[in-house]
Amino acid sequence: MTALSNVTFVLGGARSGKTAYAQQLVQAQSAQRVYIATAQAFDAEMGARIATHQAERQAGWRTVEAPLDLAAALRGVHPTEAILLDCLTLWLSNLMHHDQDLEAASDALLTALADSPAPVTLVSNELGLGLVPETALGRTFRDAQGRLNQQMAAVANTVTFVTAGLPLPLKTPILP
Repeated sequence: MTALSNVTFVLGGARSGKTAYAQQLVQAQSAQRVYIATAQAFDAEMGARIATHQAERQAGWRTVEAPLDLAAALRGVHPTEAILLDCLTLWLSNLMHHDQDLEAASDALLTALADSPAPVTLVSNELGLGLVPETALGRTFRDAQGRLNQQMAAVANTVTFVTAGLPLPLKTPILP
């Protein structure tokens, strides 16, 4: 699949500033914004994290909860809305938790991105910079996340790595 001009991919480590950076990008694209959220509050601490993310968004955001079916969520967005999908890491975790077919879900997401008339900014964690996970499940997750990130970087027109709040361009649009 060739790069999609409507897709921006932002990745970084935990607490790197990637979501704040992605929000700024989307806010500059449209007054009509959709936040596709993949997080689920399985405990009070995660519920508090979700509430913090919600409070950090300014007015003008519509939230769509999509812990599993991102393709359907993308198809439900109006072409005039700019989309922030946060985050692919939690989505992948949800898919694995529910024993979903990762390849089929990734393929459906890629198709939905290609079909989307609206600009989409994807957020994901870069997990490959740390230690090799101790457990087989941890290694399986890290490997799946690495493959997913590579797929998204391949189709995105723009890719930015955020560390310590600083955006580092990895892939920029090629001018005609």
